[in-house]
Amino acid sequence: MDIENLTETLQLERIEVNLFRGVTADNAPGRIFGGQVIGQSLLAAYETVEDRICHSLHCYFIRPGDPTVPIVFEVDRSRDGGSFTTRRVIAIQHGQQIFNLAASFMEAQDGFEHQAPMPAATPWADLPDEAEMQEAAMKDAPEEAKRWLSRPRPIEMRSVDARTYFQGGVARDPESQSWMRAREPIGPDQHMHQVILAYASDMNLLSTAMRPHGVHWQTKGFQSASLDHAMWFHKPLNFNDWHLYAQDSPSASGGRGFIRGSIFAADGTLVASVAQEGLMRMRKPK
Repeated sequence: MDIENLTETLQLERIEVNLFRGVTADNAPGRIFGGQVIGQSLLAAYETVEDRICHSLHCYFIRPGDPTVPIVFEVDRSRDGGSFTTRRVIAIQHGQQIFNLAASFMEAQDGFEHQAPMPAATPWADLPDEAEMQEAAMKDAPEEAKRWLSRPRPIEMRSVDARTYFQGGVARDPESQSWMRAREPIGPDQHMHQVILAYASDMNLLSTAMRPHGVHWQTKGFQSASLDHAMWFHKPLNFNDWHLYAQDSPSASGGRGFIRGSIFAADGTLVASVAQEGLMRMRKPK
């Protein structure tokens, strides 16, 4: 099975001036990966923006996406100002909103600069591919998980203790670090590097919030879903190269977990920041 090339599979078909259609590469039954609809919504917004780069996006997951049917993306050209361009995007399936996004764009400018330092981390070259780390656990996985995990993954990830979908019971600190990059080359357009980084930014977040509680994706009765997602782009990036995704979860309460993420280029440059809140609860017995 070929590795998914996100530059190709995230592309949209323009069906009207502000309307676009996107599809899911792996259209097997289930639900759409949240990073896909984030990336495609950002790409839809970019289709209506000229000569400006996204510096922030804020979005809500409203309903589970259906991977067996296309997604329609409706762009509202909220404002084209002297310094900032603002767009709102609604993702629609079966006549209902499944997701919405607001994004702001601006021209590159000079100004004050500072950033937090990149934390100490094991070099990516000293770590195995996360997919390889999960192979040993595949024999214990449910059939649906085996199908999902065995497919070639478009983002290569390496971490000291890779997230797991069906092994748990051990409480850990609510912190994680993963190196990541696109497996297939991304072209020179900076907006596609942002789109694919936005896709990857939804990875690992909720599993970081799960760590103190000894639960995992396949824990019986455990329910989880992304609720909202925010991202800030600080610097130009090249996602063909390795980036460190450092995450921590300072709070879980009320059936929700909150996670923060910082994405660093290998040279220590902070290129993006992320925040997400997700549903994280045990179903009540019937």
